[in-house]
Amino acid sequence: MDFALFLFLALVLTGIVWFWDAFMMKPGRDQRAEELKNAGGSEESVEKISQEPLAVEYARTFFPVILFVFLLRSFLVEPFRIPSGSMLPNLLVGDFILVNKYTYGVRLPVINKKIISINEPKRGDVLVFRYPRQPSVNYIKRVVGLPGDRISYRNKQLFINDQPVAYEDDNGFVLKNGDGGERQFRQRIETLGDNKHKIILEDNKYFTNASDFDVPRGQYFVMGDNRDNSNDSRYWGTVPEENLVGKAFLVWFSWDLGMKLDHILWNRIGNSIN
Repeated sequence: MDFALFLFLALVLTGIVWFWDAFMMKPGRDQRAEELKNAGGSEESVEKISQEPLAVEYARTFFPVILFVFLLRSFLVEPFRIPSGSMLPNLLVGDFILVNKYTYGVRLPVINKKIISINEPKRGDVLVFRYPRQPSVNYIKRVVGLPGDRISYRNKQLFINDQPVAYEDDNGFVLKNGDGGERQFRQRIETLGDNKHKIILEDNKYFTNASDFDVPRGQYFVMGDNRDNSNDSRYWGTVPEENLVGKAFLVWFSWDLGMKLDHILWNRIGNSIN
């Protein structure tokens, strides 16, 4: 079940229980307790009659907490965990990130309908979205193509509207495995609009492909920074505007799962996402 829907149902359930008791059941308990007290009943008996049921106590306790979390993650920020290496070298497996939910507009929770437009995604934004083929699953990729763009990817070179994207060679990237093995990557600095970021490539012709894509109106072409190991728009198409979740902006925690070393990466905590 979608977590937003789960929170919404929990919010509705606890709210109904609490308010039903407050307006329908509590007045009757209080009246019976008062009558017992006036009739000379013991303090223990009076307290027992006036005591609210355990379910109501839980509902009253959890309703404000659930409401706060629901509003926070629906309209302000939402946490996600990076499950794969498709955004290496910038995001690692085990990074916990925060996503700004209102960067691209305010949406109603659960139904994800935009009610207020604010900004549109820009080239180079790191975008969290609902996977078009399975909307209950969230993906994270980088925005490469905007509506109306023509995107080409040939021999590991990205073209936007027939213009080659600028690259600068950078130091190589080494991915260490938990068993002591290593994988070597070429690393480049890519410029998309005003955004500069690192990407990595493998020296393996198997991953070399040649494709051209036209980005429809209201949709976005996205790619992973680990260009040869990313399930992205090159394989399943573009992302509709209604599938946008928000813009990733901060690593708030990082647990080294990719290398299976099982320790906290303190130097990544607090890093901004470029």
